[in-house]
Amino acid sequence: MAGAQDVQPRPRPERPVEAAAEAVAAAVETAAVTPAPAAAQPVLPARDPSKGAVTNLPIPRYVSLKTNEGNARRGPSLTHRIDWVFTHAGMPLRITAEYEHWRRIEDLDGAGGWIHYSLLSGVRTVMVVEDMVELRAKADRESEAVAQAERGVIGKVIECNVDWCRIAAGGEKGWLRKTSLWGVDAEEIIE
Repeated sequence: MAGAQDVQPRPRPERPVEAAAEAVAAAVETAAVTPAPAAAQPVLPARDPSKGAVTNLPIPRYVSLKTNEGNARRGPSLTHRIDWVFTHAGMPLRITAEYEHWRRIEDLDGAGGWIHYSLLSGVRTVMVVEDMVELRAKADRESEAVAQAERGVIGKVIECNVDWCRIAAGGEKGWLRKTSLWGVDAEEIIE
């Protein structure tokens, strides 16, 4: 057979494309068997638990209700059930947690839930917790009484020192002992 010599296989010269494909296949096999090194995770500084995750303001802290109605929900979204409805503008509330645009709040009795931040004001108010307390002209028990306040009266905080707060309520201004108020911490000073 005359053309049989031409049909015999001969060694093929190695082509660079095939060699690269074989190298990639070997690398893929090796990678599948060899675990990849862990990706470097950024090290985040530890969050201060006494500061809000969203605002970085102190937790807990006091605010007031901005409107005449504020729904306190079971969780931080409109899809959660309403547990409480606060109905008095200016009512002091304590923020105990933050999540996005929501603040977990509680009132004097510990009732509360999650409320949208737009319903809250940074204006500081307090609620009188004793019945028929006397507002004083100065931060002193012996000072002249300028008015009396019933339990549940809400007043705007003007200033507070170590033991007393000056408030404005019902057209009157005067000093009350902090122990007669809810909405300000014992050690808090407000100027």
